Amino acid sequence: MPRRVNLPAADDLFRPTADKPTVRAVPDTGIDQSGSEAAEPAPKGASGRIRHDEKMTVYVTAQELIDIEQTRLKLRGEHGVAVDRGRLVREALHLVLEEFDARGEDSAIVRRLRA
Repeated sequence: MPRRVNLPAADDLFRPTADKPTVRAVPDTGIDQSGSEAAEPAPKGASGRIRHDEKMTVYVTAQELIDIEQTRLKLRGEHGVAVDRGRLVREALHLVLEEFDARGEDSAIVRRLRA
């Protein structure tokens, strides 16, 4: 018989207490994965503090990682905003994609990727 105590994982402790039904729409269709029509399109925006079902691995240089960490620490120390690196990256990604949707050809991402 093991002597270890099983403790709940962090995501069990910090998940929202109220269950909200989610509709995950298939891109560009308006039909959710169960085959029924989605009531409303999912709002665009950074996902914030929710449990994420999808994972994407991105490799960064040591300097880019240091820059992300320094930004995270500045947000916490100078602005009182405590975020983890994942949320910081998701928010930055949201800002870039939002600007791309709004400006298209004139967006910063298009200019930088062409340079």
